[in-house]
Amino acid sequence: MSREALIVAHGQPSAPVPPELWLMGFAEAVRKHLPDWTIRAATLAMPEALEREAAALPPNAPVFPMFMADGWFVGKVLPRRLNGAEVTILPPLGFDPNLPGFAAQLVKDALTARGWALSESRLLLAAHGSAKGPKAAESANAFEAALAAQLPDLPISVGFVEEAPFVEEAARDLPPQTLCLPFFALEGDHCREDIPEALTKAAFSGDLLPPLGTWPQVAQMVAQSLKDAA
Repeated sequence: MSREALIVAHGQPSAPVPPELWLMGFAEAVRKHLPDWTIRAATLAMPEALEREAAALPPNAPVFPMFMADGWFVGKVLPRRLNGAEVTILPPLGFDPNLPGFAAQLVKDALTARGWALSESRLLLAAHGSAKGPKAAESANAFEAALAAQLPDLPISVGFVEEAPFVEEAARDLPPQTLCLPFFALEGDHCREDIPEALTKAAFSGDLLPPLGTWPQVAQMVAQSLKDAA
C-alpha cells in the first residue's frame, strides 16, 4: 500500500533555495528505504512550499520535523503553517528515540577511523541554544545525557552558538584528540561560519565533524521513524 509523508526543516530565509534543494535530496534518500512511499519535503523558509506540500497529503500522514528542539518553530509555527491539515506531527529529529544510539555509533566509527581510543578522547557537542528561551538548550542537554549513557567512557562537553557556555568557551583547552559534533539538522551559516570561527578563536586542535542531521545514515533512521509511525 502506498503511503505519504512530509519532511519539514527550517531552511534559511536569506537564501531559501539551497536548503530546499538539500531537503528534497534528503527526502529522496529516505524514499530509497521506503520504496512504496511518496516522501515530500519543504522548508519553512521557502514561500508557500510547506502549504503546497501539506495540502497534497492524505489524512493522518506523518510529518517529520528536521529540527533539533521541540520549541517555538515545531510547537507553534509548524502547526499554523500546516493550515489545519489532518496530519500527525512526529517528534523532531533531536528527540527521535533512535538518535542517541545512532549518534553513538557514528562517534565510535569516527574515533576508530582516526585510531583514537574511546577512553582517551573527548567529544564536544556544538548546539544552537537561544537567548529567547530554554527549549534549545534543554534539547541539547537532554541529548548529551542520552548520548553519555551510550558512551560512558567518553567525556562530553556542550557549547552553544547563542548562549553560555558558548562554543568558544567550551572548546578552549580541549585536547587534540577531540571530536566536535554540531547538534544541527542542516548545514546553515552556524555550521559553516559561526562554529568554525569559535573553534579557531579557542585554538581548538581536534576534528570538526559534519552536522548530525546531514550524515547519510540519518535517512535510514528517519525512514524507520516514519515506518514506525505508520
